[in-house]
Amino acid sequence: MFGKMMNRYYYGKSGKGDYTKEDLPQTRWQLFWEMLRVRLSGLVRLNLMYAVAWLPAIFVIGRGLLMWYAGMGNLAEAQMQMEAGEITAEALAGLTQSYNQGVSAVIMQTLLLLVPCLALTGPFTTGVAYITRNWARDEHAFIWSDFIDTVKGNWKYGLLTGFITGLMPLLMYVCVTFYGEMASTNVLFMIPQVICIVIGVLWLCSLMYVYPQIVTYKLNYRNVVRNSLIMTIGRLPMTVGLKLLSLLPWAIAALISLFTPYMQYAMLGLAAYYIVIGFSLSRFVGASYSNAVFDRYINPNIEGVQVGRGLYNAEDEEDDEDDGAQAGE
Repeated sequence: MFGKMMNRYYYGKSGKGDYTKEDLPQTRWQLFWEMLRVRLSGLVRLNLMYAVAWLPAIFVIGRGLLMWYAGMGNLAEAQMQMEAGEITAEALAGLTQSYNQGVSAVIMQTLLLLVPCLALTGPFTTGVAYITRNWARDEHAFIWSDFIDTVKGNWKYGLLTGFITGLMPLLMYVCVTFYGEMASTNVLFMIPQVICIVIGVLWLCSLMYVYPQIVTYKLNYRNVVRNSLIMTIGRLPMTVGLKLLSLLPWAIAALISLFTPYMQYAMLGLAAYYIVIGFSLSRFVGASYSNAVFDRYINPNIEGVQVGRGLYNAEDEEDDEDDGAQAGE
């Protein structure tokens, strides 16, 4: 039974005819869902390999969350003790202040440790970006050999991108905290605070275009970043929407943690999702969209570059028919 299910997944239902030109994807939406169906098992295998690079970051994030949860539990216990008359309100206020300071220290420590952890993921992300780019436009890619070759050829840009990505949350937290305290005395300090947040968000959103550009075009890093920021701003609503969509598992885990006593299970579920398919699925979604953006803004300006790879094109069929007629003559 299981074998029949797998055969149906890979080859379709028995008795069904071959693809016709009407069945071929004619829109980006159709191409995305068809490639996702075909490459789903491949995305799982790719993710299991890629997740190894993320294990240090997962450990650091999990450690920080557990330390925060333990401190929150201690504070809740102290509140119960005050209600029972075992400690005074002044003692509870002191514990609350210590808890707030401890949370700040945990956040700072976690963000510092994440800088080298995220820098480590950068080179391997180039390999995932190459494979998901090919799969998203219905082209072949070997999971292992193409992954390794792409990492070897682009590790410098990947490492730099990963380092900046790891540094960005730390800088955002420091700037928001510092200017937030200054804004309590002068409201004008909210301006640099907002600027820091905008810069950080733009960088995180532009990653959807940075890695695909690294593995697709021969550009220096300054042009890669410049093009990515321009495309991020030019397609801001959709880019931000896809980035928020990628954070949906985090939002679900956060809601479960805040409104139920099952934070540990929520974190385990979140970790399992990213270890099994979360990273590669997010990259595949981003690659599908970045391919479309490149076809609109970059590829038409490069001579000889095919636009709309993976999509049915009536002009290509006419060219094939003309070539066949000439060969027959």
